[in-house]
Amino acid sequence: MRKIIIAWCSALFMPVFAFSAQASGAVTSFTLQNGMDVVVIEDHRSPAVVHMVWYRTGAADEPLGKSGIAHFLEHLMFKETETRESGEFSRIVEENGGNDNAFTSWDYTAYFQRVAADRLDLMMALEADRMANLRLNPAEVDTERNVILEERAQRTDSNPGALFNEAFRQRAYPNHPYGIPIIGWRAEMEGLTRADALAFYETYYAPNNAILIVAGDVTPDEVRVLAETHYGPLPPAELPPRTRAEDTALPQDQRFEFADERVAQPYVMRSYRAPERDHGAQAEAAALSLLAEILGGAPSTSVLGRALQFDTQRSVFATAYYSGISLDDTQFTLINMPSAGVSLEEAEADLDRVIADFLENGIDPEQFARIKFLYEASEIYARDNASGRARLYGMALTSGLEVEDVQTWPEVIEATTIEDVMAAAQTLFANAPRVTGYLTTAQRAEN
Repeated sequence: MRKIIIAWCSALFMPVFAFSAQASGAVTSFTLQNGMDVVVIEDHRSPAVVHMVWYRTGAADEPLGKSGIAHFLEHLMFKETETRESGEFSRIVEENGGNDNAFTSWDYTAYFQRVAADRLDLMMALEADRMANLRLNPAEVDTERNVILEERAQRTDSNPGALFNEAFRQRAYPNHPYGIPIIGWRAEMEGLTRADALAFYETYYAPNNAILIVAGDVTPDEVRVLAETHYGPLPPAELPPRTRAEDTALPQDQRFEFADERVAQPYVMRSYRAPERDHGAQAEAAALSLLAEILGGAPSTSVLGRALQFDTQRSVFATAYYSGISLDDTQFTLINMPSAGVSLEEAEADLDRVIADFLENGIDPEQFARIKFLYEASEIYARDNASGRARLYGMALTSGLEVEDVQTWPEVIEATTIEDVMAAAQTLFANAPRVTGYLTTAQRAEN
C-alpha cells in the first residue's frame, strides 16, 4: 500500500528533489521560424542522446465530454502515418538499439527515444513524420479504444486507492479540469471516436505548440541543423488560447469517506489548495517545497515521520507532498496511515496535533540546513541522468515556466529562509481551502 501511495503522489505531487536545476554541461535554447522551441542539454560523457518532443497540451485541455482523448491520442501516435505502417516507429527505434515511449499528464503530452547519438537524425525524421502525417485507421482506433478501457480497468477500476484518488481530485478541483482523470471517465472513453482523436491532433499537434528537447552527446549547432531540416518545414497551427475554467468560491473544508471492502490499509489524506511556480516568481513555491520536505521527507528526520512513526508509533506511514510544476493551482498534501488499533478519526487528530505543534515551535535550524545541503547533493546527482534533466525542462516549459526559471531554482531555494517557510505554512494551514478524505473498508461504512 505504501508503494501505491508513493507512486500516485509521485505522479501528482512530485517530490521536492525531483525538480533539480542545471547539471553538468551547457543548456542552450532557441526557436525555429515556425515557432517550435528547442532546448539542447549537452552531456558528452557517453555517445547517447535522449530525444523528446513535448506538446503543450494534456488532459486539462480536452473538450467537455471527451475525457481521455489526450491519452487516447498518445496511444494512436504509434500507429500508421502516411509513410510508415502501424508499429513501424517503435520497431525502427528498437532495430537501432534504442527505446521509446510516451506519457500524458494534465498539462502536457511527451514522446521520447533514447538512442546512440548518431541516430538522432533518424529519430527527428520519425517524430516529425507523425507530428504532421498521422493517419488513423478506423479498425485500429476501435482496437486501441479497447486497450485504454482495459488499462483503466486494471489500473483504476480494480484499485480502491486509485478510485479514492479520483474521488479526491473531483472534490479538490470541482470546477477545473484537473479534477478529471487523465485516463478519462469510462462512460466518455467508450464514446471516443476517430473524429475526436483527429480533431485533438489537428488542434494541438503542431510545431508552435511543441518543445524539442535533446539531451546528451550533441552540440547546439548539430541540433539546430537537424531540427531545421526535419521540423522546420512543418507549418504552424492557429492555436486556441490556453485557458481553463477557474475554481471560485471553493468550500473551505470538504470531507468525504470512500469505502471499499478491498482496502487492506486505511489511511487519511488531506490536501490544501496551493499556488504553483510562476515564471519569475518562484519564492512562495520554494518555501512550500521546503515545507513539504521538512514535514514529510525522510521518516526518521521529518516532523510527521518522527512524531507519528518513531516517537509514538501511531502510524505506519506519514508524509507530505508538494509540487509547484503545474500550469494552474496545485495541491499540498498530507497522508497518515495509522497503525493497527488507531482509528482514522484519531489519525486525523494526530495530523492536526503535529501540525499545530509545528506551527507553534517552528523549524529546527539544523534540520533546515541539512535539507538545503540535500538539495545541493541532489543537483550533483542529477548531472548523471540526461533523461531526468530533459524531463525537468519539459515539465517546466509546458507548465508555464521558462529555461531561466529552471536554472535559477537552486538560487531561489538557497535564498529561502526559515521565516519564509513558516509564513507559507501559516498561510497554507490557516486559509487554504482543503479536502480531507478517508479511505477505508466497506465494513467501517456499514457501522
